[in-house]
Amino acid sequence: MKTPEQLRSHQWYGTDGLRSFSHRARTRQLGYLPEEHLGKPVIAILNTWSDINPCHMHLRERAEAVKRGVWQAGGFPLEFPVATLSETFQKPTPMLYRNLLAMETEELLRSYPVDGAVLMGGCDKTTPALLMGAASVDLPAVFVPAGPMLRGHWRGETLGSGTDMWKYWDDRRAGLIGDRELGELECGLARSPGTCMTMGTASTMTAAAEALGLTIPGASSIPAVDSGHHRMAAAAGRRVVDLVWQDQRLSRFLTRGAFENAVTTVIALGGSTNAVIHLIAMAGRSGVELTLDDFDAIARSTPVLANVRPGGAYLMEDFHYAGGLPGLLGRLRDRLDLDRPTVTHATLREQLDGALVHDDDVIRPPDKALAPEGGIAVLRGNLAPDGAVIKHIAAEPHLLQHTGPAVVFDDYRQMQKTIDDPSLAVTADSVLVLRGAGPLGGPGMPEYGMLPIPKYLLEQGVRDMVRISDARMSGTSYGACVLHVAPESYVGGPLALVRTGDLVTLDVEKRTLRLDVDDAELAERRAAWQAPAPRYGRGYGSLYQEQITQADIGCDFAFLSRPGEVPDPYAG
Repeated sequence: MKTPEQLRSHQWYGTDGLRSFSHRARTRQLGYLPEEHLGKPVIAILNTWSDINPCHMHLRERAEAVKRGVWQAGGFPLEFPVATLSETFQKPTPMLYRNLLAMETEELLRSYPVDGAVLMGGCDKTTPALLMGAASVDLPAVFVPAGPMLRGHWRGETLGSGTDMWKYWDDRRAGLIGDRELGELECGLARSPGTCMTMGTASTMTAAAEALGLTIPGASSIPAVDSGHHRMAAAAGRRVVDLVWQDQRLSRFLTRGAFENAVTTVIALGGSTNAVIHLIAMAGRSGVELTLDDFDAIARSTPVLANVRPGGAYLMEDFHYAGGLPGLLGRLRDRLDLDRPTVTHATLREQLDGALVHDDDVIRPPDKALAPEGGIAVLRGNLAPDGAVIKHIAAEPHLLQHTGPAVVFDDYRQMQKTIDDPSLAVTADSVLVLRGAGPLGGPGMPEYGMLPIPKYLLEQGVRDMVRISDARMSGTSYGACVLHVAPESYVGGPLALVRTGDLVTLDVEKRTLRLDVDDAELAERRAAWQAPAPRYGRGYGSLYQEQITQADIGCDFAFLSRPGEVPDPYAG
């Protein structure tokens, strides 16, 4: 156990010097008495609340519950606003700014008198960003997920945000519904604070954080407006104070076994493909090597147990009340490292003791799995030498072995303008190819991967096609979409060499993605290829394009992901 003199914040407050006197005086200026903070763990509450982020619109209120818990445990809470990364509004994509929030998190925790942290996030990129930054500074920390929103409703139907947005937009393009129905849907898709209530990227990543052992048990699926969410936030505040006194830093929990547990969890949930990029980056910050091959190996031996959209039938409310992540992990015991610690228990085994499932259709037993093996596959071949991914559980089965002629789009705007043009001669057998949408080309690897199907095909009843890109895809999306092709076209990856009419073969069972063009022809095309001009001449974008890595290694910044010592600041 630490003593008050061993607290990191003691360097700021407890020494006999001018700077310490100044720090105490300025804390009086803030209105705090000496007995409220001296000798107590200072807990930073990093809050991604914002007026422009509906997923986090309740976090300003929820921070008060965290503070309550910190006070109760004898700590001193300080709330810090950090970048919000609103998936619904930020352009070109919040993925461009994930590493910026990670930098802000790391440097804020390092530069202030902080002993521990509560990290409040949930919207897609906030979870990995907060955890990447916190892992790099390695203080005691607990993650508080924003929680999923309530289920949607429209004309007697239950709606899932994101997933049904794509479905009904295609129905409108096919002429099946009109503007009146669309206006009603606008009011029914997202009815409360919280993240998407499908197994999109937000719920996938908060579940991964729980599987890593960084949350209060069951926290990742509590609906945002449930009173249990208030109680969980207060419990997180209490717990982090104990972690500080016990000097239990994030590095104690972020082990190889923890990341393998997180990958197994993502696979069993039928989770978002975005988790592949984020978990690889998070592992890298923790000194753990995690690769695409790890995902594929675990996927081949892990059944999908969560019957949650877009791969299943239910929503996150149903999942939570069926037993939540503790229930699901309880059914994966033989596939997990149960002897690793969590922020609340000595071992995961102890944490899962007594975990129950209350609805076997929502959280399936392994012998009645939604799918016998994981819903994410890693593909390789001459079109993706460093790998690509597909969420094949959300695709039409007949497309998982497919050869068809490519129809190539050089950028997303061009595709939007021309996709419905009959002169492109797109058929249901065509393979739609989008390039220039990767980490550098996007920029930021936007969620463009669920390419729209031409309107005239939608009218004929076509609802899925093979689509290939170096982009990402929303975790709420579905379809036979091959994503994260690496290396991306912008840096001269093979995707840059594809021409309309080339045959492309996808074989998920064999894990291959092949461009059926001979090597001599590809060499000729490569010799003629010219690198595009840099997108940014200055600013953060310039730093981004200099440092960003490719999708297969996590899209982190090279200077942040490499090993090296960073000294604590001298507090004077």
